[in-house]
Amino acid sequence: MNVSNCRGCGRLFNAISNEQLCPECRKKLEDKFQGVKAYLEEHPNSSLEEVSRENEVSVKQLKQWVREERLSFSEASVVGIDCENCGKLIRTGRYCDACKSKIATNLMSAYGNKQKKSENPKARRDGDRMRYL
Repeated sequence: MNVSNCRGCGRLFNAISNEQLCPECRKKLEDKFQGVKAYLEEHPNSSLEEVSRENEVSVKQLKQWVREERLSFSEASVVGIDCENCGKLIRTGRYCDACKSKIATNLMSAYGNKQKKSENPKARRDGDRMRYL
């Protein structure tokens, strides 16, 4: 059992898997998220500062929700966050579409190279031969 201090209120709680907030603080944060989501449905072209001010949520928390892809900016909005790789303005997530495809291609090529290297040529050569004791 892992006991941890809540980052929100400082109380001790049983952390199941690297949780940083107690259940009460998590519920409060989820309620704030639902409020922000409802506010954005009514005011889709609001800026981060305006949403933060009206809903009493930090800009940092709003950006975290956008990076987690829980929130996204509308297409008509001029507001966005920067891609973590190239700095291009994006609506949601951590990376732009171009960087996502580059990362996926690099991972697939690295995985393919690992598969080819793992084959031992001697094992392949001797695999079907008869052995004597």
